[in-house]
Amino acid sequence: MTKPSLPDLLHAAVTAVGGTERPGQVSMAQAVAEAIDDNSHLLVQAGTGTGKSLGYLVPALAHGERVVVATATLALQRQLVERDLPRTVEALHPQLRRRPEFAMLKGRSNYLCLHRLREGVPQEEEDGLFDQFEAAAPTSRLGQDLLRMRDWADETETGDRDDLTPGVSDRAWAQVSVSSRECLGATKCAYGAECFAEAARERAKLADVVVTNHALLAIDAIEGAPVLPQHEVLIVDEAHELVSRVTGVATGELTPGQVNRAVRRAAKLVNEKAADALQTAAETFERLMELALPGRLEEVPEDLGYALMSLRDASRTVISALGTTRDKSVQDEDAVRKQALASVESIHDVAERITNGSEYDVVWYERHDRFGACMRVAPLSVSGLLREKLFAERSVVLTSATLKLGGDFNGVGASLGLAPEGMAGEDTPVWKGLDVGSPFDYPKQGILYVAKHLAAPGREGSRGDMLDELTELVEAAGGRTLGLFSSMRAAQAAAEELRGRIDMPILLQGEETLGELIKTFAAEPKTCLFGTLSLWQGVDVPGPSCQLVIMDRIPFPRPDDPLMSARQKAVEEGGGNGFMAVAATHAALLMAQGAGRLVRASGDRGVVAVLDPRLATARYGSYLRASLPDFWFTTDRNQARRSLAAINTAAKATEGAVTAPNN
Repeated sequence: MTKPSLPDLLHAAVTAVGGTERPGQVSMAQAVAEAIDDNSHLLVQAGTGTGKSLGYLVPALAHGERVVVATATLALQRQLVERDLPRTVEALHPQLRRRPEFAMLKGRSNYLCLHRLREGVPQEEEDGLFDQFEAAAPTSRLGQDLLRMRDWADETETGDRDDLTPGVSDRAWAQVSVSSRECLGATKCAYGAECFAEAARERAKLADVVVTNHALLAIDAIEGAPVLPQHEVLIVDEAHELVSRVTGVATGELTPGQVNRAVRRAAKLVNEKAADALQTAAETFERLMELALPGRLEEVPEDLGYALMSLRDASRTVISALGTTRDKSVQDEDAVRKQALASVESIHDVAERITNGSEYDVVWYERHDRFGACMRVAPLSVSGLLREKLFAERSVVLTSATLKLGGDFNGVGASLGLAPEGMAGEDTPVWKGLDVGSPFDYPKQGILYVAKHLAAPGREGSRGDMLDELTELVEAAGGRTLGLFSSMRAAQAAAEELRGRIDMPILLQGEETLGELIKTFAAEPKTCLFGTLSLWQGVDVPGPSCQLVIMDRIPFPRPDDPLMSARQKAVEEGGGNGFMAVAATHAALLMAQGAGRLVRASGDRGVVAVLDPRLATARYGSYLRASLPDFWFTTDRNQARRSLAAINTAAKATEGAVTAPNN
């Protein structure tokens, strides 16, 4: 039987999803197929509109081996499983003569736990939570959500939180879900045969394509706890997020509340001596945390070291003692013990990690107005982990619209544990970088305007000239503005100021759910949407509602960010340029993502305005500009205003033509 050609397969898939075949998509599919065949690694930058999902799905399905696709966002996971994969599989079936299976797999806490739902949460006296399912008609939001989830449990086939519409609060979901550490295990649980999480894992074992998220991929790769089925090919979409997500999984934390919760959970299950030792260690730790000042701990102080060793040793004793129940009145003893064990093991692991004091870890204090002090420990770098755990045993394809920073892939490659392209050695994998471009004509569709005349932003304080410039640009654009700010404080200040200056709706992140804000922003062209980090990457609004994207300043990490400053210092001590390797790379990635919000379709026109003169005047400015789409560049404020006014006039004319009644 003749093997179907990749171009024919891609054409069939694109036709099935109602898309348009693009040269970049064809180049990407060919490169992905070669990487899979050669068992090599590939970094692909595929701009918005390329159709990169099919660019990797088609060669992966054609190859025939099991593939894991890991994404960063729920939106893309759903798009793959609900739209792209079903249509692609059906389109390729006649030529492949088989119908590949696919499945979605998430972490255990994303699935409804039937044991929790039917037996209730192991209760702590201090929580005072009512027996949620015995109240005939609970009036609280929590009670209503719990009753709704009980009904949903009889209907759902997946038990996946994201299939529950409308959604519920984190607090409500916590009552009916468990972490992997808290799970009793399918063989010990009375509901193991019906378990939604186990069913999802079984479906994944039988699937040709498993769609998951970066966090579960990180747990599978770096924690030595296999949760994904064996696979020969890994495709990482939204790969610009991978290092951040892996760092998050590899970060541990300790708080007084967390430690006290572990004490309460274990108290009824161990002998009095073990319980008292953990209680005493918890009290000592809490007293020290009350005095903690935010910042990095390059060395753990002696008193804190003793407190952490006491926590570690007392936790170890409690873990050993959890085999016998002290209070025979405890109901659902297995679940109570498992919950206590999970809490105490978490305390033990983090305390031991900090006590051991690895040179590859960064330890710091944080303080929150609402939650109090927190102690964190994170890896100085995850590049070694990724090189060893991710690239060693499979072909890996990483793709995103923003992987080339400063004009090449080396910055992102280094963060992933890859040597500069073409310079791989014995310990560093061979890889190839490919930029397949974008179907959009960026120089004709967009302008990059840098407000060179403004004063450089300081660390704190009001920027009156920036707010004046912001007002004039928004007025010229007739609204239609996405404002991306480096801090929530700056976004709030700008929203408050402009609400008093102009007669246009200003939406502010945090005043409504993000989904509702974006929906309103897209529906009302005169509207502006201001916000911070999640907007830099999470807004997809093609058309005239978003014709001006504003960045208030270059988004360098804060100078007092303990992890970023430690990473920068480590690069400098190794003889490198820490600022460029860490701070500038961080800023370039965010700016590339932010600028990418402007042009989302072939008919989009607009301006990206950066209200920070350093993008035009500083030495690193050219590196940052080279990381952005190839917009037409200007520092002429009058040109920016004229262009925005013309684009606004054209948009209003189009809207008028669409809404005018037929005569």
